[in-house]
Amino acid sequence: MIIRPKVKGFLCATAHPAGCRVHVKQEIDYMKNKGKVVFRREPPKNVLVIGCSAGYGLSARIAAAYGYHASTLGICREREPSESRTGSPGYYNYHAFDELAAKDGLWARTLNEDAFLAETKEKAIDLIRREMGEVDLIIYSLAAPKRTMPDGSVVRSSLKTTGEPFVGKDLDLRTMEIIEHTIEAATEKEIEDSVKVMGGEDWYEWIRKLSEAGVLAEGAVTVAFSYLGPKVTYPIYLEGTMGYAKKHLYDTSKKISEDFSGQKIQSYISMNKSMVTQASIAIPRAPLYIAIARKVMEEDGCYEDCIGQMDRLLCNKMAPGKRPEVDEMGRIRMDDLEMQPHIQEKISEAMENVTTENVEETAGLAGYWEDFYHLFGFRYPEVDYEADISQYV
Repeated sequence: MIIRPKVKGFLCATAHPAGCRVHVKQEIDYMKNKGKVVFRREPPKNVLVIGCSAGYGLSARIAAAYGYHASTLGICREREPSESRTGSPGYYNYHAFDELAAKDGLWARTLNEDAFLAETKEKAIDLIRREMGEVDLIIYSLAAPKRTMPDGSVVRSSLKTTGEPFVGKDLDLRTMEIIEHTIEAATEKEIEDSVKVMGGEDWYEWIRKLSEAGVLAEGAVTVAFSYLGPKVTYPIYLEGTMGYAKKHLYDTSKKISEDFSGQKIQSYISMNKSMVTQASIAIPRAPLYIAIARKVMEEDGCYEDCIGQMDRLLCNKMAPGKRPEVDEMGRIRMDDLEMQPHIQEKISEAMENVTTENVEETAGLAGYWEDFYHLFGFRYPEVDYEADISQYV
């Protein structure tokens, strides 16, 4: 079939296999072009990435594989292609990674399974035991809209504020107009469900299961990804349903370190920068902020993409042989460049003054849309998008 983007708002219903492969290869080439990384002690050998197929999870897997030369097991749940539609971009991403890593002599396997399910954990443990022995780095990068609970019930996360409804500027991605957007306050049930889906409960369960099965290495490190953001986003993130979930994630990090101290497990939260990802573009007001932040940081010369962030996280701030650099709350601040006062001052000024008439210039929408289409494998000049291509891999 000839595959073209079918975009509606923040969603794209199609993904291009060749374009997704280019995206993965570019991130791999980024790591290869850095040259050999020299660490003060042996880096992790076996890495488990839970949520491995896109965004920060994919980039973290690539940084671990090519920065540490580690074996990697990835867990994700991605839509497979059918006769009438393409697979999801993550489906093509993880297939491309597995193929390219194998060509470079790296062990890589991916389980296309629901990470929340006990059966998936058992499959992963069995594979680790048979082919890896044990894992010494566990990266938790799961961003899901819903979770199937052990009793079979399904809970869904919400992207809402709490307390009172919030009214603020937003970018309508369908019309490219600046609008006034009202974000409704969540109910107690919606807050509770959001914590169940996006909090740390499942992360803890993974660590517990790995430990009980004897496949969690002594002194292993685990890190989960989170986001803080500036005050302008607090009503719909830090003070919203996601904020409750991320606080639970943070508390879980401390609990993991305490409960598994006998195995000397180290647990961290990495506060990553804002980025155009499939998870972030669904958050109200996020596309406008992300577009402006991207433009301001590019102009300042401090912009990082996903692979740049994960390279700096794993090969610098969490480099083997050194204690991770953390803030007063024990969090790794990968948003340090974005949160610089002079950067935030420029972003806040742009957010205040942006209008429909000046949004293209103020927000730098060209860069935002480039990142957006790349998520789904489109707008890569080396890909022939008029070619008849199979949607299967």
